[in-house]
Amino acid sequence: MAVADTLQSRARARPRLVTAVVSVVGYTLVFGAFGGVLPLPELSNGIVILLGDAIAVVNSVALLAIVAGVYFIKNDQVQKHRAAMLTAFTLIMVFLTLYILKVGGGFEKEIVAEGFVWTAYIVMLAIHILLSAVSVPVVVHAVVLGLTHSPAELRETVHARVGRIAVSAWGLSLFLGLVTYVMLNHIYGWVPR
Repeated sequence: MAVADTLQSRARARPRLVTAVVSVVGYTLVFGAFGGVLPLPELSNGIVILLGDAIAVVNSVALLAIVAGVYFIKNDQVQKHRAAMLTAFTLIMVFLTLYILKVGGGFEKEIVAEGFVWTAYIVMLAIHILLSAVSVPVVVHAVVLGLTHSPAELRETVHARVGRIAVSAWGLSLFLGLVTYVMLNHIYGWVPR
């Protein structure tokens, strides 16, 4: 318990540093998976497809948890808000693990679409990826503040403002990711790239 208390007090004293370190670790893992630097197992096509489906389920539940968290805080149900947002954050860590395995050990899919549909898909995918990358430090900062301060203390921090930005970017990213998943896997189809 003393170690946990020490870590919490250090994170509380330097939340921006903790945010930066956690964000850099996350970015490094993702870039390492894309670059083939991480020693990940080679996956069969079936496992890659299964991981893509699992990621969609995890992200759907994470989006529901975010929406619930917003509802709870608007209704001054702070403990439920905290539980919902920590659930969403935990699910995003599960997503990150599955995503790194999928990208690092398998193949990528390319949508079988042309014209306006292809353009709309690519634009939504680009916004999804951009918001995913941009939201990491904002989400981590909101979580670090939430874990290291009491509800009363949080009112004296940037938690609410950062949280609104995090929810907007994170929620839209998840939504667009789900839309592109459905387009790719259930409407237009794909080919390996």
